[in-house]
Amino acid sequence: MRLVQISDCHLHADPAARARAGFPLRQLEAVVEAVNRERPDMVLVTGDISNDETAASYQLAQRTLGRLAAPWCWLAGNHDDPALMAETRELLDELDIGAWRILMLNTHVSGEAHGELGPERLADLAARLEEDDRSTLIAMHHPPLLVGSAWIDALGLKDREAFWQTVSASGQVRAILCGHIHQAFTGRGRLAKGEVAVLGCPSTTDQFLAHAETFAIDEASRPGYRVLDLGDDDFTTWVERVDL
Repeated sequence: MRLVQISDCHLHADPAARARAGFPLRQLEAVVEAVNRERPDMVLVTGDISNDETAASYQLAQRTLGRLAAPWCWLAGNHDDPALMAETRELLDELDIGAWRILMLNTHVSGEAHGELGPERLADLAARLEEDDRSTLIAMHHPPLLVGSAWIDALGLKDREAFWQTVSASGQVRAILCGHIHQAFTGRGRLAKGEVAVLGCPSTTDQFLAHAETFAIDEASRPGYRVLDLGDDDFTTWVERVDL
């Protein structure tokens, strides 16, 4: 089972709009073309689909992502309007992919750049983990741990300690996928028995400079995506970059 993660597309209503270091639509189109060559079984888009929270930007995303040669789904980031997203394409809570399940968490906080799950979403997560012991991936926009860039860490998941308390006793969580950080990243979160990988993804647009104290673009890096090959109970993963 091959899963591909793409993230942080930051599209505008205007297809010709620029980002800081490129053109978001043109770069997303190149990423979609490259992802299709991976022959994935499923594609996850982990938030910040839009940069201007317009219906037109989501319609543009729908048309572009619709060129993927595999089923795909998305979740909301801090730049998104979840209601407008849902009008364009359903926001799913969970994906059943045979021996594995993917739990899609909503960390969006209206009007804020940081993320939060809150007591109700955490209680729902605990219940879903309790009801099924299959190997599980968790997908979310905001990273649930510090990534080493002061300005990004200030805008991460505010209730990350409560998140880790919720998943700690669940031995079936194999990895946590996040967006938001615009860079390849691998970290480890501690569970009651061992650790779990926390995997960040390059943006399809601008890349953020790793380990920066203040906002900085990594102008030497390229757009990319993450590939995960899922086995019966484990996985391998790597990041691919896209030439423009």
